[in-house]
Amino acid sequence: MRLTILGGGGFRVPLVHGALLADHADGRVTHVVLHDVDVGRLDAVTRVLAEQAAGVPDAPVVRATTDLDEALRGADFVFSAIRVGGLEGRAHDERVALAEGVLGQETVGAGGIAYGLRTVPVAVDIARRVARLAPDAWVINFTNPAGLVTEAMSRHLGDRVIGICDSPVGLGRRIARVLGVDPRRAWIDYAGLNHLGWVRGLRVAGRDELPRLLADPGLLDSFEEGRLFGAEWLRSLGAIPNEYLHYYYFNREAVHACQQAEKTRGAFLLGQQARFYEEARSPGTSALAAWDRTRAEREATYMAENRETAGAGEREADDLSGGYEKVALALMRAIARDERTTLILNVRNRGTLSALDSEAVVEVPCLVDASGAHPVSAGPLPGHATGLVCAVKAVEREVLAAAESGSRTTAVRAFALHPLVDSVNVARRLVDGYIAVHPGLAYLT
Repeated sequence: MRLTILGGGGFRVPLVHGALLADHADGRVTHVVLHDVDVGRLDAVTRVLAEQAAGVPDAPVVRATTDLDEALRGADFVFSAIRVGGLEGRAHDERVALAEGVLGQETVGAGGIAYGLRTVPVAVDIARRVARLAPDAWVINFTNPAGLVTEAMSRHLGDRVIGICDSPVGLGRRIARVLGVDPRRAWIDYAGLNHLGWVRGLRVAGRDELPRLLADPGLLDSFEEGRLFGAEWLRSLGAIPNEYLHYYYFNREAVHACQQAEKTRGAFLLGQQARFYEEARSPGTSALAAWDRTRAEREATYMAENRETAGAGEREADDLSGGYEKVALALMRAIARDERTTLILNVRNRGTLSALDSEAVVEVPCLVDASGAHPVSAGPLPGHATGLVCAVKAVEREVLAAAESGSRTTAVRAFALHPLVDSVNVARRLVDGYIAVHPGLAYLT
């Protein structure tokens, strides 16, 4: 079975490769094609993968290319993890937004919109190429903003594109851990959009264990989201939000923390990864050791400003080992081998959340088998969550319309309608600011 990884020079590719190396069952991935536009990054990551595979007799054959069409031909699965504009683009997204006093995070608020406007045209081109060159392939999308990009690609690939994210999986695992429950035996009632969802229940043998967690301040204070949001607010919601909702519920504090930070997250990662790629290509050094050190620092500092604002402390050791690669492998196994499983994924709604139309991509539990991912019917979200989900989905639709039409007016509307952008005038300045720093947004007129 052949897997093509778009963004094959990306820093997190070794996580996927490591998961593949641990899979020795029949029907496993035997060939991996890495595609990237940056030859230097491809060379560095290829060195890391070679060290990972040392001593593994049935390791997948790895090949790298900068030719997108060549990478796609013959693929059974396409894993999309591209970053249009690179980390430099992410740093620009953050700075332009923060200069206007609004959030520049890469998937939330103004930063997420700017990233989406850059990424959607490229993702749509990829989807069209997959439909032409590998029509039987399944596309697994991790490119951010994951829900928005998955919806853009689904207009050309239908249900053969599925978005993944490790946030819901990590949240469910943490809740199960503090409740003393085996996550494999628990049904996680999770619903929303990517980076905008809530755990509403955790059922074991038909019993919902979440009320026990919400009623116990000690348990709530024992895991990251409990400390991040605070016991009082979680009990008020009657649910556990995805960590990214901290940007909505505590927006003023989050923006202030980002403004006061020595570096934005994008600027930090830009410098950190530049050092890694330089070291990984140096003769006589271990590219794998360099990657391990860099990854540990990256994971430990994830959402550091939010945790500092809330007094949430350091991340737990169990949460520093990644997770999206396990979701990707479980998804591929379920489809390729008909190993039926349940995963929280980004798929077309199909009536799952009654407030949204059928084609809207949502993040919900799905039953996965050889025919793909099938969203499980879910109860309606409470009014406050429905309002937020509908508002953000409306913004996503404006982003898609702007990317398709090239309309600056539509792009302004996308920014202005977002709950975290507080003025139409700010929205106009954001669009002008992003066009000025991003060549990839020159299509907006």
